[in-house]
Amino acid sequence: MKINIASSALLLVLATAAPALAYPVTVKSCNREVTFDAAPKRAIANDVNLVEMMLALKLQDRMVGYTGVSGWKTLDEKLREGVKELPELSEKYPTKEVLLDADADFFFAGWNYGMKVGGEVTPETLAPFKINVYELTESCVHFMAREKPSMDDMFVDLLNLGRIFGVEDRAEALVAGYRSQLAEIAGANTGRDKPTRVFVYDSGEEKPFTSGRFGIPTAMIEAAGGANIMDDVDKSWVEVSWEPVIDRNPEVVVIVNYGEVKAEDKIAFMKNNPAFANVDAVRNDRFVVLDYVEATPGPRNVDAIARLAKAFHGEGL
Repeated sequence: MKINIASSALLLVLATAAPALAYPVTVKSCNREVTFDAAPKRAIANDVNLVEMMLALKLQDRMVGYTGVSGWKTLDEKLREGVKELPELSEKYPTKEVLLDADADFFFAGWNYGMKVGGEVTPETLAPFKINVYELTESCVHFMAREKPSMDDMFVDLLNLGRIFGVEDRAEALVAGYRSQLAEIAGANTGRDKPTRVFVYDSGEEKPFTSGRFGIPTAMIEAAGGANIMDDVDKSWVEVSWEPVIDRNPEVVVIVNYGEVKAEDKIAFMKNNPAFANVDAVRNDRFVVLDYVEATPGPRNVDAIARLAKAFHGEGL
């Protein structure tokens, strides 16, 4: 059999080059389409939950740092281990100069997760410097109409990151595992009479800061077999008054734990305040604590949902 050496060499070159043929890729980011001619090599992510999405996809070798963590919260052991080789470039929201000084080519952030509408750092202000931005899906509601969130929002973000960085198989396997876990939780909820009434208590004593209809906790609570009592408030995170909380009488209060005021302080405030004495959750001591990184879109959401489901049904309190 006669072998054509030139043809064999051409086939070898094509086989070697095959992965590069996946680009360019285009993904939807809020109301924009963003095209990548190659995988980013100098990425920055803002906030603990977005950093953890990058870590879940094993993308720390494509990152030059992260921002927006220690100014508000501390790193737990899991996150500290994942980013130990990376610098925190800004304790809070980064300035444009921070991103430029790091020679970033990609910024993974969201509205109120590192960017503000009309602020200095936006997809439009970074475009002239060839810094592509991918926006956290949950945060898009801050400037555009969108459907009520579901856990698919977080999965879409992971799958899009997989496409952007050329690790689709990794992202698809991760999301498939999460979907399987959620299916098990949903199966365990079958036959329940009605959803558990839940209030999310983030912070504030005079007025509570909570998650409304468009925050990811609403999707998490529903996946666990509950209902957010602030589902009719068309915001993601919002300050409300205590009166509707008391009137709607939550059976469970989910405490978001971060910052200087700890979860036990928030629980003590509610338990020691006579105004809440007849609220079912307080009367029956039904509080569930979620760390900030569990209550914002990210890889820890699914395990948190499993804990919520047990708590809602009296198995984990």
